[in-house]
Amino acid sequence: MRAAYYERNGTAHEVLQVGEIETPHAGPGEVRVKLATSGVNPSDVKSRLGTTRKIAFPRVVPHSDGAGVIDEVGTDVPKSRVGERVWVWNGQWKRAFGTAAEFIVLPSSHAVPLPADVAFEAGACLGIPAMTAIHAVNLANASADSTLLVSGGAGAVSQYVIQFAKAKKAKVITTVSSPEKAAVAREAGADQVIDYKKENVGERVMDITGKRGVDAVIELDLTANAKLIPSVLRPKGTVVVYGTGPEAVLPAAFCLVNSIRLQFFLVYELDAKERERAVSDINDALKSRMLINRLAHPTFSLAQTAAAHEAVERGSIGNVILVF
Repeated sequence: MRAAYYERNGTAHEVLQVGEIETPHAGPGEVRVKLATSGVNPSDVKSRLGTTRKIAFPRVVPHSDGAGVIDEVGTDVPKSRVGERVWVWNGQWKRAFGTAAEFIVLPSSHAVPLPADVAFEAGACLGIPAMTAIHAVNLANASADSTLLVSGGAGAVSQYVIQFAKAKKAKVITTVSSPEKAAVAREAGADQVIDYKKENVGERVMDITGKRGVDAVIELDLTANAKLIPSVLRPKGTVVVYGTGPEAVLPAAFCLVNSIRLQFFLVYELDAKERERAVSDINDALKSRMLINRLAHPTFSLAQTAAAHEAVERGSIGNVILVF
């Protein structure tokens, strides 16, 4: 099969190759998916660079997200799954071969039925961005009685956070860095948008909330934004953290005095119950057609995997997708 792969860490054009490798076959409890799309996430770029983890296998086919059709099943998997349209998650987490290939083999549970009216391009957006978003919204206890502050409202995860939070009738405030990103955040459903390059985020949040502060912050970069916590969060509020640099300086005294809850999570390591709830919530949203699955433009071919990684590094708005 054709696949994109790398055998050492480095920049996209230095280390990513596209060529023929052995086609895998489904083993016990596994399915093989003939992929139609592959999603490229910031974590894929960081893994290839070696900034978050060094290469752990002689050869890595990157990317954890994708969508396609099951074309082979192993023992202990119903043969009726052959021909099923699916989206996949954790394709390359702690595994050598991810979705930047014509086929992927993975546990049957990692291949989730994709509704017939949902495009494979949308399916490639769900594994990391949508699953991170819905778990964060659930941890934040979003409801009609709550107000959330979502950092980076034009990001792939934040786009879904806004939509899932609005589906629960929460009020959503988000931060952005440009008018273009503000428009994207509003399209997702944000009630209030703050341009952090032009406005004082703390002052704006307090104006919007009547000096009460938000009930929860959903944070993509704790290292950069921890200093904002005292100016935006109410006493006994929650900070849900799904992204951070290696270290963050916390306003510890404020957090102690105000009984602030800090909740970290890594989407790759959700337990079975958390994963089941996230998958169920995502599929319910797909069936109700409530989700905007924003794609970055252009989409890329398998041969253009290096260019796709560079698009992620430039901060493309929307999910960067390979289409086979």
